[in-house]
Formats: sequence, C-alpha cells, structure tokens
Amino acid sequence: MNKHKIRKGHYGYRDAHKKAQIRNVSIFAVAIAAILIGRFFVTWEDMKKMMMITAILLVLPMANLASPMLVSWKFKTAPKELYDAVKPYEQKFTVFYDLIITNTDLIMPIDVAVIHPTGLYLFCPDKKVDIKKAEKFINEILIGWKLDGNAKIMVEKKNYLNRLASLRDLTEEDDDGSTEYITKVILGLS
Repeated sequence: MNKHKIRKGHYGYRDAHKKAQIRNVSIFAVAIAAILIGRFFVTWEDMKKMMMITAILLVLPMANLASPMLVSWKFKTAPKELYDAVKPYEQKFTVFYDLIITNTDLIMPIDVAVIHPTGLYLFCPDKKVDIKKAEKFINEILIGWKLDGNAKIMVEKKNYLNRLASLRDLTEEDDDGSTEYITKVILGLS
C-alpha cells in the first residue's frame, strides 16, 4: 500500500481521490479503445467477436468507477484557511475532512466533521442542502447504531468555528467509547 496515499477523512482526500478515479477511468477507456482498434487488425471472426464482448464487458466496471466521480466532480478539497483554523482541534477531538455524505435524496459535501461527546458537528459549505433533512438522515443512522442522535450541520463557517471554540476539552469521564462507533458510521456514510 502506498504510504503517501491520503486516506478518507484526511485533509486533501477529495482532490486525491478524484485524481485516482480519473486515472482508473482513463485506464479502462484506453483498454477499451485499444481492444476496439485491435479488432481491425484481427482476421479471425471469432476473435473479433470475443474482442467486442470484452470491450463491452469492460464498460460496466468503468461506469461503476465513473458514476461516483461525476457526482463528486464539483466538490473540491476544503480551503486551506479552514483546515488551518480547525487543525488545532485535532489535538482535542476526532476530526475528519473532505467527506461527501449521500443518500437517495441528498449529496452533502462535509468539509469538516468533529466528534465530541455533546454531538457530531459537521460543516457543509453548500447552502443549497436541506439541513433539516440532512440532520434527520444522519441522526436516524446514529440512532440505528444505538448512538446519540445529536448531529448538527452548519453552513456558515464563522458560526461553525465559533461552535468549535465553545466546545469544552474532553476528560476521561467524557469518553463513553462512542467515538470509535461514530467514526465508523461517518466514514461509512461517506
């Protein structure tokens, strides 16, 4: 495994993942084109048919790679100044960056997610997202995992940073073990 690969939840993931998706889709596209061009150089009819079937079958995995890439195309990595403003909180809380949470009705770019005993605090810069519906969706998932349904989504950066600044530091009494489960849920949704 590449030790320089940016993992899900780390700053820069969206842009790195997009580059990887473009590379993978391009590999499939080149392979399909090479097979189709290769058909013109083959004289055996059965081989031409096999090459055509192979090209058609390669389109399916390429489409599986391309569809999430197209959905997330407009979402870039969070601005560096937001990352710099939130980075000090990484010492106190569990922080994730560059997530895109989806369900059948919503596509939510979550630039920052902070897990705290008082709630899951999410910053979504897309003001077009139906916040009430999004919070309801995430809270239902959390409750389904037998966790507190106290996710809050904010669209104003200033309000979000003020909320993070108001969070108290964690003590050992605050650790109820739910952070690990919330981490799995939030990364699984993305």
